[in-house]
Amino acid sequence: MATLTAPTRARAVPGHRRRAAVSRGRLPGRVLAYAFALVTFGLSVFPVYWMVRTALEPTADINHGTPTLLPTNVTGRNFVNAVHQRNFPTDLRNSLLVSLSTVVLTLLLGFLAAAALARFRFRGRSLYLVGLLVVQMIPLEALIVPVYLSLRDINGLDQFPSLIVVYLFFSLPFSIWMLRSFIVSIPDELEEQAMVDGCSRMGAFLRVLLPLISPGLVAVAVYAFIQAWSEFVFVLVIMQHSDHYTLPRWVAGFQTSKGIDWGAQMAGSALFTLPVIVFFLFVQRRITTGLAAGAVKG
Repeated sequence: MATLTAPTRARAVPGHRRRAAVSRGRLPGRVLAYAFALVTFGLSVFPVYWMVRTALEPTADINHGTPTLLPTNVTGRNFVNAVHQRNFPTDLRNSLLVSLSTVVLTLLLGFLAAAALARFRFRGRSLYLVGLLVVQMIPLEALIVPVYLSLRDINGLDQFPSLIVVYLFFSLPFSIWMLRSFIVSIPDELEEQAMVDGCSRMGAFLRVLLPLISPGLVAVAVYAFIQAWSEFVFVLVIMQHSDHYTLPRWVAGFQTSKGIDWGAQMAGSALFTLPVIVFFLFVQRRITTGLAAGAVKG
């Protein structure tokens, strides 16, 4: 290997120094960026921390004590009271039924619709895509009265299928748009090669396209699950019998003759968010990959 000559070394040293100077010049900006990120993280996490802290504090300290950053006394009684709250097992079962049904239907219908929009050419396709975006702009609160009147006219109030369909309509537009972005980024030649090898059109979708967009399916599943799991207003409007409530309605029901049992309510809120957090941590890498890949092409 040839050695550097003296002029070459002389030229290399100033370049190294310039890079070092540039790095030193960028250091204050990096420190500010990290500090801003830490402050943002702290502000985001603090409400969750305060919820858990309140759930671990005795009721007497919550009602009459001076708030401190760390609880002076720790107890698990609030979690016991929350679990023994009326209708907890029933509401948990109802939430799982509604949320998982919404996820399955969203994945099935969203994948088929996204594949049709990405692979087929038909009249009104662009108008349909614009309609998906317009639907996302409508606030859910503006639809409470129309949804209630429509379900009342067809005797659909206080029915689980009605609630599942409502959540499905709210989850589908975003899910279709995201899955379409994944499918558009996949070359048509892969499916054509599968059909040359003997697959049908549907077989190429299921055997070639479906595995390639699995990160997008995971992201859509998490989105649909969170939407259905945490929604409160439509449960309150549509469901009229206490045996048909879901967990968001259960979290709002810690009212006693002496007022709100804040410790049990915070414990119930912590238990309510736990399945979402665990599921999110379990599929975090796939969600990040899916969101990044789905944003490349649209």
